[in-house]
Amino acid sequence: QVQLVESGGGLVQPGGSLRLSCAASGSIFTIYTMAWYRQAPGKQRELVADITRGGRINYSDSVKGRFTISRDNAKNTIYLQMNSLKPEDTAVYYCHADRLLTQDYRNLNPWGQGTLVTVSS
Repeated sequence: QVQLVESGGGLVQPGGSLRLSCAASGSIFTIYTMAWYRQAPGKQRELVADITRGGRINYSDSVKGRFTISRDNAKNTIYLQMNSLKPEDTAVYYCHADRLLTQDYRNLNPWGQGTLVTVSS
């Protein structure tokens, strides 16, 4: 059983910072790309940032310069450091693994359960 578990969400004031973590566990051989998505109330889920196993990174324009994604391949974990948070960053943040290969060579694309980030004074 492979699962992704996010942590680190919460309530923060505008201009503040939060750090999210997502750990993948189970019978994992490798994960090609891991990503953070977010979904605000009444809006579609959108990509925030992703990172390949080799370290290539992509950010959405709305978070460039404020958010930093990083990855620990040995721990199958990614992080999202969020600085200079704005009320429009309020959303449920989801972790996603794209092309997760299990030890028995199944190709999965799992999602985490989500963690709520609220930016408000």
